[in-house]
Amino acid sequence: MIILDQIDRELEISRPLNRIVSLVPSITELLVYMGLEEQIVGITKFCIHPESLRKTKTIVGGTKKVHLEKIQALNPDIILCNKEENTLEMVLDLEKICPVHVSNIITFQDSLELIKKYGTLLDKEQVAKDLVSALSGKKAIFEANLSSKKLRVGYFIWRKPWMVVAGNTFINSMLELNGWLNVYKDSKDRYPEIDLEELKNHDLDLILLSSEPFPFKEKHIAEIREHCNARIEIVNGEFFSWYGSRQLNSFKYFEDLQNYLSTSL
Repeated sequence: MIILDQIDRELEISRPLNRIVSLVPSITELLVYMGLEEQIVGITKFCIHPESLRKTKTIVGGTKKVHLEKIQALNPDIILCNKEENTLEMVLDLEKICPVHVSNIITFQDSLELIKKYGTLLDKEQVAKDLVSALSGKKAIFEANLSSKKLRVGYFIWRKPWMVVAGNTFINSMLELNGWLNVYKDSKDRYPEIDLEELKNHDLDLILLSSEPFPFKEKHIAEIREHCNARIEIVNGEFFSWYGSRQLNSFKYFEDLQNYLSTSL
């Protein structure tokens, strides 16, 4: 069987796919939701949902660096990667072990397409169809109740150096889904480094500090406050950066966040 992954690579797949290595946390969570927990044999140290997996599956490394010998020993039928989360060098090395499917998620629609692809690839078509329908419905309801006020926002993901999110990213798509304007959308880099001094030039309404990959805390709000008068909030980064089944809960989180922000913006 020949299939295309999300970066248009042709993969020759032999069934059944009973042994899966997932090197992407949100994909690992999605596989479990789709009823494939038993087929998962290897995960990364960042695959924290569901928490029980870390006790029963082999941890093969992180998302940028893995122990190839551990993966080879697992004798996987397929390895699931992501263009942003994993490196090209990693994918090329992994291809020597077995087929590697690479996802590429920039938009909400990309996430739905991946679910459909996994449904076909992993013989879970009905589960995938139902999940896509549920996510599409939640998105439609959420967007129908959005405020018409278009806030100018900056979304921080790192400190030392300070880094924000620009366009052509899934996080930016989630910001836009919330009806917000990312002031760094047109930056040449997807995750540009910035100087806090420049914040005053962007007329920001709101700054969001993500809980991951850098664990922003209240003390970091004070650092940024010295350079900007915008409202600053710490947000759960999983709801802005994880795709797949995680988004079943993201729309409720976004709704609650919107309601919270509306009380004083």
